[in-house]
Amino acid sequence: MSLKWLETWYKNHCDGSWEHLYGIKIDTLDNPGWRIHINLFDTEVENKDFKPVKIERTESDWVHCTVKNYIFQGAGGPENLEEILEVFKIWVTH
Repeated sequence: MSLKWLETWYKNHCDGSWEHLYGIKIDTLDNPGWRIHINLFDTEVENKDFKPVKIERTESDWVHCTVKNYIFQGAGGPENLEEILEVFKIWVTH
């Protein structure tokens, strides 16, 4: 997935207040890996059903995604950042 899609999604939700209260956080985990929180409040998908994703390939190749309290939460291994973002994109666009 290109980061351009996520940049555009974010930009489309910036309305002068949303970006001050909500937004996107991408962080690292110490195991190692990635963690992503995307706030869905006041977006077109805030009430959309999400089927949790749990992929366990190896100790360092895994992806877990869920939506709780209007927040898309993704985590994965050190080389799974793009895959986590792709899960989000597919869910939003389908």
